Amino acid sequence: MDSTHDVSRKNVGEHRALIVGGSGGIGAALSRALVSKGANVTNLSRSSDGFDITDPDKVKLHMDHLSGTFQTVIVASGILAPVGKRPEKSLKEIDADHMMRVLAVNAIGPALILRHLPRLLPLSDRSVVGVISARVGSVGDNHLGGWYSYRASKAAANQIVHTAAIEISRKRKNAIVVALHPGTVETPFTAHFPGHSKTAPTEAAAKLLSVLEGLNSSSTGSFVDWAGKTVPW
Repeated sequence: MDSTHDVSRKNVGEHRALIVGGSGGIGAALSRALVSKGANVTNLSRSSDGFDITDPDKVKLHMDHLSGTFQTVIVASGILAPVGKRPEKSLKEIDADHMMRVLAVNAIGPALILRHLPRLLPLSDRSVVGVISARVGSVGDNHLGGWYSYRASKAAANQIVHTAAIEISRKRKNAIVVALHPGTVETPFTAHFPGHSKTAPTEAAAKLLSVLEGLNSSSTGSFVDWAGKTVPW
C-alpha cells in the first residue's frame, strides 16, 4: 500500500488524511499540500497499489486494512471517458459499455468508498469528506447538452454524496460530507480541451483544501466549487 506515512501511526492530535486517487493530477497535488501542512497522508491508487475503485473486493481489502480515524478524506478518482474514447457529443454516440464504465468509476466507485468509510471517521470530532465531482454534473446548470455519460455519472455521484451525508450525520454530528467542483485543472484528464482556462493542480489543491477547512456541519450534503460557492443540483 502506497502511503506517504505509515498508516499504523495514531499519534494523539495527529491530523490524518486519506486520498483515494492519490497518484492522479488533483489527488497528488492534494496529497502534497496536506503533507506540507503536517498531515499524515495515506494514498490509495490503481498505479501504486492496484487499487480498483470499481472492484468491491479490492475496495474492501484496502479499506479493511486501514485503522484508526481520518480527519480528512478526499475521493479524487474519476475518468472523463474510457481509454481511447471521448465524451459523447450527441445521442447517436451513446454506447452502453462506454456509459457503464464511466458510471462505474465516477459514481459506483465513490459509493463503494463511502460504504466502508463511517468506521474511519471520528465519532465526535470534526471530519470532512470531499468527493471530487464536476459542474457538468449539475442538472440545473446544464445549458449546452452533450457529454451524456460523464454528466450522468457526476449527477449520480452527487446524489450518492448527498444521501451518504444524511446517513453519516446521524451518528457523527461533526462529519461534513460534500461534493466538490475543482474547476478545470491542468492535468492529462483535461489535455484535450485546449480552449478552456485551466488552473494548475497545486493552485486547485490549495483552493479545495481552503474550502474544506472553512466548512461546518451545516454544510454537509452540499455541492460546492473551488471558491466555496454552492453549485446548483
